Amino acid sequence: MNLPVNIICMKWGSKYGANYVNTLYAMIARHITLPFQLTCFTDDAQGIDPRVHIRELPALELPQGAPERGWNKLTTLQPNLGGLSGEVLFLDLDVVIVGNLDAFFTGSAPFTIIQDAKLRRRRIGNSSVYRFEVGRYADILEKFRTHYAEIQQNFRNEQAYLSHEIHQRGELSFWPESWCPSFKYHCMQPWPLAYFQDAIIPEGAKIIIFHGHPEPHEAIQGITHKWYRPVRPTQWVADYWRA
Repeated sequence: MNLPVNIICMKWGSKYGANYVNTLYAMIARHITLPFQLTCFTDDAQGIDPRVHIRELPALELPQGAPERGWNKLTTLQPNLGGLSGEVLFLDLDVVIVGNLDAFFTGSAPFTIIQDAKLRRRRIGNSSVYRFEVGRYADILEKFRTHYAEIQQNFRNEQAYLSHEIHQRGELSFWPESWCPSFKYHCMQPWPLAYFQDAIIPEGAKIIIFHGHPEPHEAIQGITHKWYRPVRPTQWVADYWRA
């Protein structure tokens, strides 16, 4: 019997409710043929589907009042990650899964991440989707904890710091470009066509990532909060992003 592949997510604060975790679990289950286990690291497990393994949100111990900027994700690098071992795939809560996930568990690269669509020349990853070996990069987390002030000055967010450190080791690799397109940059139509044409699912897409606005529930309604970046109500997001 094959052991389940490990997929993890994180939920903290009030931005995302339990429905995001439950929807993520349901999307994974519909788009994978491998046995899997989803583990959620959270400070509030109320309402989360019992099929999701719950682990306490690791403490990052940021200085009081420091901007968060996704730094909490760096705690996935700790050596004892909720009792998990081997390779794990991290998924943001606000992704929309539209294709089979099996391929994310193939290949031998020690660390694989999305290449940021806007920062390609700088080899910076987007940490909405990344796979790594538990404990392999624990020293990167420890360096952050001991040199936080300096790192905050040099790196805008956690994915820039993480990409830099792993690139320095020669271990940074990226998913095929077509696998994880951005809804904002690859699915939405450019202005002014966006007023008349629906957002698309790019060929070869497996996971649509969302950053800023719109979020998945906003894409469904056709809301972006930007007059120069409109989107029509997007039914296919509703079809995929459901529990």
